[in-house]
Amino acid sequence: MSGVAPALEQALGYQFRDHALLSRALTHKSRAYEDGCKPGRGDNEQLEFLGDSILGFLVSEALVHHFPSWPEGRLSRVKAHLVSASHLHDVAQDLHVGDHLLLGRGEERSGGRNKRALLADALEALIAALYLDGGIDAARSFVERHVIGGLNGEELVFDSATDYKSELQQLTQALHLGPPRYSIIEERGPEHAKTFTVEVRVGREWAGRAEGLSKKSAGQRAAQELLEKMSASSPELGS
Repeated sequence: MSGVAPALEQALGYQFRDHALLSRALTHKSRAYEDGCKPGRGDNEQLEFLGDSILGFLVSEALVHHFPSWPEGRLSRVKAHLVSASHLHDVAQDLHVGDHLLLGRGEERSGGRNKRALLADALEALIAALYLDGGIDAARSFVERHVIGGLNGEELVFDSATDYKSELQQLTQALHLGPPRYSIIEERGPEHAKTFTVEVRVGREWAGRAEGLSKKSAGQRAAQELLEKMSASSPELGS
């Protein structure tokens, strides 16, 4: 574990006292089985269970604290987005969690390092490991920085209510244009309040670019801009 711990700890923004916790959080049941562990021992499933509850609490706490005027419906919608497997998968990819997973041979061959559910589960297990190693403040710091981001209300509502990236993907598939290609053009600002500029390109002709307080919201806005460009140029594309 010593070879990967420093890189992952740097990405997490936390140094573990008990590296066995970090190792367990990254160990899929397929690897634990191959290592001869009994079911439920040595893998990250129990940590995932605990991390799911901790994450739900910390997200709820942060939203109520930062947005006291929001109605329950908006709070619930944004929370559902922030704890969703899709969002956690994106966070795990940003942190390169997949590079450090401990997988069995079969899971490795089947592309486990990039599987959405597996990465989301590992992120929840990491949150539990942070809590057990450093207490609730360590988990809270990680969740607010990496899962919630800049705590900008407009951005959070935008993230939870739209999926322009999926809409663009469906359109390009229908038109046989190949998948959209996203790239981060610029990052600026302090770590706790960065602004990202993302560009999306389709084929050789189409491109959209936008800013956001998270990579995901910037990507969504870029996809929205490109969809609007394509529809304006060829109205039948939007029909």
